[in-house]
Amino acid sequence: MTKPIEVKQDAPIVINRTATKSYALQESAIVKWSLITISLLFLALFLILPLITIFVTALEKGWDTYVASITHPDALAAIKLTLTVVLIVVPLNTIFGVAAAWVITKFNFKGKNLLITLIDLPFAVSPVIAGLIFILLFGAQGLFGDWLFANDIKIVFALPGILLATIFVTFPFVARELIPLMQMQGVTEEEASISLGASGFKTFWLVTLPNIKWGLLYGIILCNARTIGEFGAVSVVSGHIRGLTNTMPLHIEILYNEYQFTAAFAVASLMSILAIITIIIKNIIEWKAKEV
Repeated sequence: MTKPIEVKQDAPIVINRTATKSYALQESAIVKWSLITISLLFLALFLILPLITIFVTALEKGWDTYVASITHPDALAAIKLTLTVVLIVVPLNTIFGVAAAWVITKFNFKGKNLLITLIDLPFAVSPVIAGLIFILLFGAQGLFGDWLFANDIKIVFALPGILLATIFVTFPFVARELIPLMQMQGVTEEEASISLGASGFKTFWLVTLPNIKWGLLYGIILCNARTIGEFGAVSVVSGHIRGLTNTMPLHIEILYNEYQFTAAFAVASLMSILAIITIIIKNIIEWKAKEV
């Protein structure tokens, strides 16, 4: 009769960390520092050097010229319009992103894959084509052009057209950040909350939102950055009317085409500062999210 094997329940489990060591950590120092050097050179050439060039060119004629460039009435109008678009587009896309992510991750329904595909559509469509779509719909010769003209409603070459074009190219950002996060979290906590008598809104506010807050903020930051820098779609529907429909990117283009390089780079430096602030906030959010 075979003697049974005795297993000690309190025996410590020893993990061979050498065996689990990743292959990447075993690369030679030459390979590691070569890759680091290539990455740093690439960043210096295509990121740091252009940023330095922007600020040097913006300030090459002195501080007074710089201030005059960014306080010019056309520049102030472009800055005001850009901020107006941000204040309208980002909250709307945030509401849509949260609602779309909630529907896709918490419910099963026919057409879910189609909805996900439509959310990803702006990533595949050129912004210029997006702008042309709104021209074909709301332009003077567009599908609704006659009705809009008869009712004295302006969509293209006005603020509504700029808002529609910007919303179209930026609405996936919040949703695309939240969908994978909410899929990973599942529905267990929400089901438990509802089973204990909480309403849908209370469940969202007290259970779902705290779990997705860092992903939501990250999506808002990305949406904000894209909204500020959007050029292609807005360029098509804006009409390039000075002081009225030129956002900051469009104003920079006009100044550059008119050989007003200092003024163009002065406004570009403001956008660069906004981009740097965005990156800093993004990194802070990522750092906070890792601590949770």
